[in-house]
Amino acid sequence: MRYVAAYLLAALGGNENPEAADIKKILSSVGIEADDTRLNKVISELKGKNVSDVIATGYSKLASMPAGGAVAVASSGGPSTGGAAAPAAEEKKEEKKEESEESDDDMGFGLFD
Repeated sequence: MRYVAAYLLAALGGNENPEAADIKKILSSVGIEADDTRLNKVISELKGKNVSDVIATGYSKLASMPAGGAVAVASSGGPSTGGAAAPAAEEKKEEKKEESEESDDDMGFGLFD
């Protein structure tokens, strides 16, 4: 990720086709030593591509991914829900955790038996 970020910084700085030396200079300025294998992989994948087009393509791919946390955020309580839904959900989760721990104890043997 750091190599992609450095590549994007160089591109935003006006260098449309950053080379390995440009990216190494950016990374070394913040105390990161570059791995040549990973650096060359990023450069080869992005060489000749417009950074704006790559970012736009990434946004469209991210939009199609499901977001598992969206439901939890919506049910976290608020003025419309009265704030009571969140504590009830937390209590149910705690009960489920306790049940699963008890079921392990009921197996009839322990680790050192």
